[in-house]
Parts: sequence; structure tokens; C-alpha cells
Amino acid sequence: MLRNILAALLLTAAPAFAEGDGPGPNLVIEVDGAAKGEIVIDLDTKDAPKHVAQIVALAKAGAYDGVVFHRVIDGFMAQTGDVQYGKKSGDTSMAGMGGSDMPNIPAEFSDVPFARGIVGMARAQDPDSANSQFFIMFAPGDFLNGQYTVVGKVIKGMDVVDAIQRGEPPSNPDVMTKVTVQE
Repeated sequence: MLRNILAALLLTAAPAFAEGDGPGPNLVIEVDGAAKGEIVIDLDTKDAPKHVAQIVALAKAGAYDGVVFHRVIDGFMAQTGDVQYGKKSGDTSMAGMGGSDMPNIPAEFSDVPFARGIVGMARAQDPDSANSQFFIMFAPGDFLNGQYTVVGKVIKGMDVVDAIQRGEPPSNPDVMTKVTVQE
């Protein structure tokens, strides 16, 4: 009987979440440029609580609004999140070199593999140097496993991710026009 009740609860709760959606929060990114649309990322509070807290705080403060995708490598990943140098309204020539006013975050490595749609935190050579930048995988990147912090996965909008302008930097970069948090 308990099994039937649990099954009924799971079935009735399922429509509340997108496919693959966990407990959240979700990062909702409105993208404009060559790519247009919405990307929804299910953030992983279990494996990367400090990283997720920082991303959520930056999103709620509007820090990601207007930030470009500054490094987009075909068959690998699309990187964004430089709130210091990556604003489309400013000089983006140093995009990828900055962070935020918040402190760097110590690594939170997990055994979650870097598969297509996985979102990881960008960092410098020091594993504890992640701050605001993140990247979305176009394809598996097993060589990143255990080397970079996984912060979530795309649960909606991989077609938008796939359309992001390629380049290091792209000649006309796509931009995160608005980034919000769904809790």
C-alpha cells in the first residue's frame, strides 16, 4: 500500500519539473544574438553548494545581465559569466580575464562526468580560483572530470546552446540579456 501511495505521489509531482529537473534552483538565461531563446540550468546544490550560492547571488543581483559568451569552441564548450570585463555594453577585449567582487570559491569536485549539457565553473590554474565564469559543454569532455567543479546541467534550451556563435572571442558574441533564478 505504501508503495502505491509513493508511486501516486511521484506521478502527480512529475509534471511540476522539466525533464531531468532536480530540486533546483534553476538558472534561467535569456540569450540574444545568433542564438535566441532560453536556456534553463538545473543547479547542483548537493555537489557544489558554494558555487551554486555564488551563481545565484550574482544572478539575483543582475550581474550576469548583458554578459557575452566570450569563448566558444566548436565541439567543446561555450563560456560566459565574466561580470567584470564581459558586459556587451562595454569594452569586451579583456572578457575571460575577470570575475566579480565576490571572493573566489574553493573547488567542489565531484564524480559527475562532463557530458553534453553539463555546466562547469571556469577557473585559472589554481583549482580554488573559480569566481563567476561558467561553461556549457557541447560534447563530452572526460579530461575535465575531477578537475573542474560541475555546477549543473542544461534541462531546456540545448538547441539555443548549439546555436551560440563560435570563436575565441566570437566576432559578434551572443549575450545573456537576462539571467534569473527559479527556486
